[in-house]
Amino acid sequence: MAITDDGDFKQAVDDLSRAAQRLLAARFVENVLELGKDARLKGVVNAAKRSDITEDELALAFQSAKAASVDSYTQCGHQCDWDSQAGHFVAQAALACLKPEPGAAWEAATHARMARTCASIAGGSGTDNSEALAQYRIVTEFLKS
Repeated sequence: MAITDDGDFKQAVDDLSRAAQRLLAARFVENVLELGKDARLKGVVNAAKRSDITEDELALAFQSAKAASVDSYTQCGHQCDWDSQAGHFVAQAALACLKPEPGAAWEAATHARMARTCASIAGGSGTDNSEALAQYRIVTEFLKS
């Protein structure tokens, strides 16, 4: 089944297990990772992508993502530019990957979209729907695997 809109997208990810949502959310973050400046985020994504990760390792990765999110929020308030906003949303998406509550994939996807939108505005190209379309492809490929 090809995902072509947010309704299908949300229904598909809501039906996934928590572990599958984490793996999918990590792919969403990986797609916008270059927009974040915090080196901890790559480690967080790598941890989130591991199917054999322990609860203790998840907790450590969560703390790292939380610290990156807090630091990026502080930078946004200080610098107040679109690139910093993009980095903050990447950190928020990474944090969403590791949240124990349901809905991680959708939350990570929305933050990733916001990161891409901020980066587009910073680059002067305005906004478009490219990240959502990329996510539809990512979900479709994930569901096939």
